[in-house]
Amino acid sequence: MDLIRIIRTIFQIVILYVFYLVGTWIVTVTGLPLPGSIIGLLLLSIGLFTKIINVKLIEAGASFLIGVLTIFFIPATVGIVKYPELLSSNGAKLILAVLCSSVLTIYITGVFTKYVEKKSLVKKEEEL
Repeated sequence: MDLIRIIRTIFQIVILYVFYLVGTWIVTVTGLPLPGSIIGLLLLSIGLFTKIINVKLIEAGASFLIGVLTIFFIPATVGIVKYPELLSSNGAKLILAVLCSSVLTIYITGVFTKYVEKKSLVKKEEEL
């Protein structure tokens, strides 16, 4: 049973990675001034909102990736420590930008999560 869950999670991560690759391909072909990951995320969001993609198809993989998200910030932190001259000249501006963007991201994520949770509860109540 555990092996099946691991395989399902890996398959779901592959699905998420395919969306990233499609977004990167679109940026390469069209020359859009956006990162491919953002385009892939928009495509995934559109698929979820239009119910083309069922949330259960990516739920376990997304939960796993969110659980290990902090690991992805380690290289950026090490890079900043490696170049202290960046912090000496523009350190205050950089820290302020990171702080503001983090607070804004946390706020928007919270609002969006409350919206999705409320919508999910309404859907569950309608099914009963």
